Amino acid sequence: MADFRLESERLILRSWQEADREAFAAMNADPEVMRYFPALQSREQSDASVARFRTHFDDYGFGLFALEEKSSGAFIGFTGFQTVAIECPIKGDLEIGWRLARTHWRRGLAFEAASACLDWLWHETGSPRVVSMTAAINTPSIGLMEKLGLDHQPVLDFRHPGIDSASPINHHVVHVKDRPS
Repeated sequence: MADFRLESERLILRSWQEADREAFAAMNADPEVMRYFPALQSREQSDASVARFRTHFDDYGFGLFALEEKSSGAFIGFTGFQTVAIECPIKGDLEIGWRLARTHWRRGLAFEAASACLDWLWHETGSPRVVSMTAAINTPSIGLMEKLGLDHQPVLDFRHPGIDSASPINHHVVHVKDRPS
């Protein structure tokens, strides 16, 4: 995996390091962080996620970037892009996503990181648009999508094929942002 580094005011968005795995696994085992996901992740599942992120980098030259807080040097989560792989109306589209450790919520860090990612995307790639999806009840992420300028596209909303149909997180909403003119 090639090294990647992008900086914002308070964050370094970078390639994943072996040292990130422990903090990432702890984050994925936190019930609050994973509230809008089907289940907590074991250490093995968390490590498998890192492997998928690295493969996306190898295949596309970018992906979900590890987030490092400049002031402390601590790994605090991820923000970046992945190609939607599930069967749904946006399969194959480039999705922006984020996940931060709970101790770093409500400080504007996800917005800062995602804004830096979008600026990078528009300047460094030819992507015509970016999408973001989440459970319809995930109001914090929906709020961030809207703050980033992504618009809800109800025609693209779907029932997630990998989540129990009776689950309150099955219905997913999709937001879209086209490349600025």
